[in-house]
Amino acid sequence: MAQGSDVILERMMTLHPKVIDLTLARVERLLARLGNPENRIPPVIHIAGTNGKGSTQAMIRAGLEAGGDRVHAYTSPHLARFHERIRLAGELISEPMLTALLDECVQVNGPEEITFFEITTCAAFLAFARVAADWTLLEVGLGGRLDATNVVDRPRLTIITPVSLDHQAFLGDTVAAIAGEKAGIIKRGVPVIVGPQSDEGLAVIEAKAARMGAPVLAYGQHWNVSEDRGRLIYQDENGLLDLPLPNLPGPHQIQNAGAAIAALRALGRDEGACEAAVTRAFWPARMQRLRHGPLVDLAPRVELWLDGGHNPAGGEAVAATLARTPKRETHLICGMLNTKDVAGYMIPLAPQVTRLHAVSIPGEKNTLPAEVTRDAARSAGMEAVTAPSVAEALAGIAAMAPEARVLICGSLYLAGTVLRENG
Repeated sequence: MAQGSDVILERMMTLHPKVIDLTLARVERLLARLGNPENRIPPVIHIAGTNGKGSTQAMIRAGLEAGGDRVHAYTSPHLARFHERIRLAGELISEPMLTALLDECVQVNGPEEITFFEITTCAAFLAFARVAADWTLLEVGLGGRLDATNVVDRPRLTIITPVSLDHQAFLGDTVAAIAGEKAGIIKRGVPVIVGPQSDEGLAVIEAKAARMGAPVLAYGQHWNVSEDRGRLIYQDENGLLDLPLPNLPGPHQIQNAGAAIAALRALGRDEGACEAAVTRAFWPARMQRLRHGPLVDLAPRVELWLDGGHNPAGGEAVAATLARTPKRETHLICGMLNTKDVAGYMIPLAPQVTRLHAVSIPGEKNTLPAEVTRDAARSAGMEAVTAPSVAEALAGIAAMAPEARVLICGSLYLAGTVLRENG
């Protein structure tokens, strides 16, 4: 049943002709009319990057909350429900509060053009200003320099996770250009934690930090993180931490954990907070094992996983995770958007996969047709077929290989559909 917020969110989609149109002017106008709530929110940790933003944010939140701090968090996109984007002092925003805030933003904005992401970000700032907390974790939506979240003048920390090619139509077609957009969140005098980067990306980030007088805490220079004998080893100028491996699976989570720990250490947090960051974080659709629900019931002996990664770095991360799991027949159920580098996503996965089952993403106008995904997988060296739906693909795999490993992957939008269908 549609809720009040659903109706308003649907209406918001019509306020601007483009889904993405990067500028800060419209956000700044609406925030001014709302009384500039972004100036009254708890201290901000602002996170940009191509991959790992959400996981890093989830780990920082787990570390801060372990010490009793109340933490606001803003993230996008949502998976099953919009409410996931706005977390107030540890809890997802309530339906009555979300409806009231959205309605207020629509009324104050009036007939002016504004994108969906911009107006919902303004609603989040209003929520963060009105509910008491100790910290605000802001995840950039797209890029950084002109992202709607980039209106906070004095965050406590900024973080740039690994930068790679994605959203080239909006951010530029080189890693250096994209890094320049991400580095737009660096503020004068505010420390910036920098995750592993290519040489060209790091050069751009360091140059911007130097211009802004922002202290840099970069991976490989000021902190290091690695896996050693089943433990996570973190080291910086304050000493060495020997911690459990992250509960979020995959070798790429080691570097995300490193950035989270570097942030917690920069805030003066102790080893207990750092351990909580790696052991208590939860972040859905990032190599998430599905253990209950209708989809699991369809194939009870199948080992079922879900991942929302969708760019070449995401494909490499999934492939590295699969390479480290016990050998097992592995099938992908894959649906992707037509805006993504499909070949770049598929090529690293090919050696790990028995067969790919391509689906179109239901209800998504930018879905890549299943046939195109299938052909891309074949070009990448995979055996591939199409399927009418995730459920039918899963049932077919279970009939052929009842104890296979199955990974549903290729898009956060597909992941969201799966989480809704699976309850």
